[in-house]
Amino acid sequence: MRVKVTEVGPRDGLQNEAKTIPTDVKVRFVDALSEAGYEEIEVSAFVSPDRVPQLADAEEVFARIRRREGTLYSALVPNERGLERALRARIGKAAVFTAASETFNRKNVNASIAESIERFKPVVEGARGASIPVRGYVSTAFWCPYEGKIAPEAVVDVVKRLTDLGVDEISIGDTIGKAVPADVMTLLDRLLDHVDQDRLAMHFHDTYGTAIANVLASYERGISTFDSSAGGVGGCPFAPGASGNVATEDVIWALTQSGADVAPDLGRVRAATDLLGSALGRSLHRAPGSTSAPPG
Repeated sequence: MRVKVTEVGPRDGLQNEAKTIPTDVKVRFVDALSEAGYEEIEVSAFVSPDRVPQLADAEEVFARIRRREGTLYSALVPNERGLERALRARIGKAAVFTAASETFNRKNVNASIAESIERFKPVVEGARGASIPVRGYVSTAFWCPYEGKIAPEAVVDVVKRLTDLGVDEISIGDTIGKAVPADVMTLLDRLLDHVDQDRLAMHFHDTYGTAIANVLASYERGISTFDSSAGGVGGCPFAPGASGNVATEDVIWALTQSGADVAPDLGRVRAATDLLGSALGRSLHRAPGSTSAPPG
């Protein structure tokens, strides 16, 4: 089966870094990822610089990257003002975000789930009017740092609202990385009654070391889009206990060893990871079989 890996390191990875990362580094990182042959790279976010200072240079990064034919360059877009900036930057896909936990959503965006969806309705409409596809992120789809285990029905409800709104793709997030394959199977049993599997992406964090097991469980259920971050960089700055995204290198290795056809070249992903690790001044996680730096 053909599997798409959406690289979220430049956005979801770097937003969690405490030290300000120069724009030059971000551009070189995205360019190195482009050379790996991804189908989609999430480059940045058009959010308030006060909220996420690390991504205040979104326009400049988009203006300076070398766009590879065949790669879609996406961005997080929370509101109409962000959409105006994003359209000027020539994004290829817009992403909006909400959660399955009311408490997490209020902590994250200071709004209820219903209010957050209402806020980004104009973004969905504006993007679709510009013929740009829209992704919807659903955070805390399995566990919440404040509410504990999330009922699958709560996730289904949010996903149905997003599909009714016209969102093209939905990314299901294990924000604090506590899900195990049984949780994944249970949720997919419910979700696949309401949304086609080719419209779902899975976004796992590896806090408890179960992300790859969850990727493979999803793959067995026919899911063919996965989010990951080169070198496992990043996490969620608004979720206590979310230690990091699953590493792209591990996802590629596990899926190809399971018979999947995965586009990014593992060697070139490693090169991008090394470039970023050098800029950050630390070793980043690398896939099995690496002959250089050990896992960070």
